[in-house]
Amino acid sequence: MLKIILQAPRPIPPFNESARDLRIQNVPLWLWQRNILAPYVTKEMEISSSALLPLSREPMLVYRDNLFFDEFYIKEFIRLAQKKGRSVRAAFSIDDPVFREHALPLSTSYTPAGVLYLADLWYYPKGPEADVDPLVINMQAREVGYYHIPSYMAGERGDLVYQVPMRAMMAIDCWAHIFIADGVFGLFARGVRFEDRLKNDLVFKIGLISTALYEGRQLLECSQLVRIGKNCIIDPHAVIHGPTTIGDNVTVGAGAVIENCIIGNNVNVSQDVQLMLSVVGDGTFLPFRAALFMTTIMENSMVAQNTCLQMCVVGRNTFIGAGSTFTDYNLISAPIKALDGRGELKASNRPVLGGAVGHNCRIGAGMIIYPARTIESDVVLAASSERRVIDRDIKYEDSDHHKMRNGHLHKHLYPRQGMKDLESW
Repeated sequence: MLKIILQAPRPIPPFNESARDLRIQNVPLWLWQRNILAPYVTKEMEISSSALLPLSREPMLVYRDNLFFDEFYIKEFIRLAQKKGRSVRAAFSIDDPVFREHALPLSTSYTPAGVLYLADLWYYPKGPEADVDPLVINMQAREVGYYHIPSYMAGERGDLVYQVPMRAMMAIDCWAHIFIADGVFGLFARGVRFEDRLKNDLVFKIGLISTALYEGRQLLECSQLVRIGKNCIIDPHAVIHGPTTIGDNVTVGAGAVIENCIIGNNVNVSQDVQLMLSVVGDGTFLPFRAALFMTTIMENSMVAQNTCLQMCVVGRNTFIGAGSTFTDYNLISAPIKALDGRGELKASNRPVLGGAVGHNCRIGAGMIIYPARTIESDVVLAASSERRVIDRDIKYEDSDHHKMRNGHLHKHLYPRQGMKDLESW
């Protein structure tokens, strides 16, 4: 099968980088797509979104490079498309709770078609043609709670829950979609699949119990659920519950607690660090008592001691100072708004949501960031009597390094689209 990749060059704020180059599940999105589709395709071609599809009579899979999908969705999509024997385009029903609750809010990529929304994923059995049928894949939603909270935090929505898909696909149009793809569609879904298999697969359950007994570990700590790479140093007083994946050359200190996470290569997790449902990128350094909950940290970043991030996304090569807190809940029960794919504030459809920090940022100690606020790539923020609480989105022009004596030493690596170089400020 021939694979055609349509470019989606629009940069995602606050990273100022296209979705294909951002990390999902600690892998660049383009590489994630390639790995998922490897069993089905023999060759590939990348073209601009305005270019015509090549004339060919062989089966063809076409998709835009800002799509996140898992192996379960693609397997079902290709199976049903081949069974149908006609050209099809992926579609979502507004009645699908996964799409309605998580994929549609803040999106800009889907094309409305009556009660359906069309996604940029096509299958052509005999080359491109104009007549294409919509193909709706049941994403098999599971309603999963994620907080035991006071009733006043839930408001009229009832209990705080996620609609977790067993088959996942969505467009990455904004930073909040990275949070959804990594947490809800990734780690939460992995946990639900594990629970289903433990409940329904007797052989798997017996094997898991046998492994735990042989290793003298608690069930969730055994090697079938906690996969550890090469050359790792894990303190015996660390608590690691699976399903968790840890890369190569990782150090985990005493008192650290890790639950259902993905930890990349060359990561240092120091004493008493708390990690839950988080993706920690390659080369990340987490000093003592840092805490991440449902948070994505991209490669080569650092979150200093006593800092708490909940439901956040942090870019690469970024430093967040000690004692900083990213809040995730509006004290007054007003809807939380976040930047969509066009950089406009829209309703996020999330009762709790953290913030986003771009690439190559330097955030000083003791900062407090309000829910859903963003800090653009290349920004430097130093806590002062004038600015310690971040209650609005921060652009590169607001960076404190423009006023610092040696501010020119901080390089401007990720300018906004159409933005003039401001390095001379």
